[in-house]
Amino acid sequence: MAMVNKNISSKILRSLVRRTNSASTITTSRYHQTNKSSLNAATSNEFSTSPHPVANNTNIVTNNDNDDIFNFEDTKALFASVSTGKLLHSAATLNASAIEPMVDLSIWVMNSRLMEFRLFHDVVMSTIKYTAYDHFVAGGDTVETGKTVLKLYDSGLRGMLDYGLEHATDNDSCDEATNQLIKTAESTRFLPPTSVSFVAVKVTAVCPVYLLRRVSDLLRWEYKNSSFKLPWKQQTLPIFSENSPFYHTLQQPSPLTAEEEQDLELAHKRLMSICEKSFESNVPVVIDAEDTSIQPAIDYMTYWASVKYNEPQRAIVYGTIQAYLKDAGDRMALTKKAADKMGLPLGFKFVRGAYMSSERKLAQSLGVESPIHDTIDDAHNCYNGCARYMLDQVSNGPGGIILATHNLDSARLAALKAREHGIDKESGKLEFASLYGMAEAMTFGLRNSGFGVSKYLPFGPVEQIMPYLLRRAEENKGLLSSSSLDRKLMLKELKRRMKAYIGLKSENQFKPNSIANNRVTDIR
Repeated sequence: MAMVNKNISSKILRSLVRRTNSASTITTSRYHQTNKSSLNAATSNEFSTSPHPVANNTNIVTNNDNDDIFNFEDTKALFASVSTGKLLHSAATLNASAIEPMVDLSIWVMNSRLMEFRLFHDVVMSTIKYTAYDHFVAGGDTVETGKTVLKLYDSGLRGMLDYGLEHATDNDSCDEATNQLIKTAESTRFLPPTSVSFVAVKVTAVCPVYLLRRVSDLLRWEYKNSSFKLPWKQQTLPIFSENSPFYHTLQQPSPLTAEEEQDLELAHKRLMSICEKSFESNVPVVIDAEDTSIQPAIDYMTYWASVKYNEPQRAIVYGTIQAYLKDAGDRMALTKKAADKMGLPLGFKFVRGAYMSSERKLAQSLGVESPIHDTIDDAHNCYNGCARYMLDQVSNGPGGIILATHNLDSARLAALKAREHGIDKESGKLEFASLYGMAEAMTFGLRNSGFGVSKYLPFGPVEQIMPYLLRRAEENKGLLSSSSLDRKLMLKELKRRMKAYIGLKSENQFKPNSIANNRVTDIR
């Protein structure tokens, strides 16, 4: 984790600013209302025409004459809703986080025995609290997180509430996690309508992981052996395709015991209670994905909830598709086709995926083909293809999409395709999403272009959320180091504001006090 002091001196500010060479104009206005974009021109793009990965040439274009999704020249407009203090803290934290050895050292320290010494522990936790935690975490509880949601809402964004829980191990920990998720859903009643876009749910928090692994084994075996029956299985949607990974289950698993069936029923009831509490506040639920060893059970429960709760013209339970998996496009298309036959609208969140290293290591150890795409371009193409496929689908019917990405190219392509179909913020069919504290330039650019944009808001006490933060740091080291656009634009805006402030002070020295005192400035 990045560890930088909270109180940053003007010397550090000057150091940060010196790293930016370009200047911009000196006018800023506070962001009050999301600007609407015209949707009258169909724009060509290079999405695939199916959810399958295909070759394309989708290089990042930030100032293309053929579109106006992103305007990164005007940092004044881009960061108009961000205070100088917040901008300074963000720039410093992201610059430190981009140094991989520092992230590696921080992870090592947090996992070392040094943390057993109380004084050392307190110093480290205090440092993290005012640096990485403040930047990447929305708050310690629902009250603090609600304040973050309000700030986002004032700036034209929404929040996706994500209580930072790790995997539950037994029914007691599942019950405790469920109570916390219910409180999370209840907290949305005290916030402005539409300020919270989704409540995020991890099935690993409501069902013990060992049981998810058992259920996944049985589901895989059932798919490969049609005579194999699962008496406990409830109505759901397809969760496999022919090219899904089945190597986790090499022999017939034993049936669930009576106790395991009872525990599975408890997991269903926990998920029901969270969904129903969230729906009381008219807030949909999105269910996160995990690694392929337990994902079949998660998809089974997700689609069971979709069948149970999704309304005729609206999806209120969303599943997650990980586009870095080779079978992602096929699985999504099969699930969508089955839902269409039932007249059931579906909601999908698209991500690239976070378990690439562990998935490849497992496949290699078993001597089987990796479930992960062979190249990054294949993963990009799959993501973009899935996004185009679902945008085409929801443009002519019910359903919804969450595009969770920090990739500018994917965001631009999806935004152009959405415009082609007349899908904007008001349609309720598309929501862009990114992690809190990340991809700020992309976030504000999409907002300014008239799209619905949410920030994924992990929250929880520092001690409790540290495993979550450590896992995110390990998974996203490359992402943190690639945040160069955000860092460059933040530093550019800090330089602009410093020049404006210095210029204003110099100007006021030669004006009567009455004029200087009454002048309204735009320096935040």
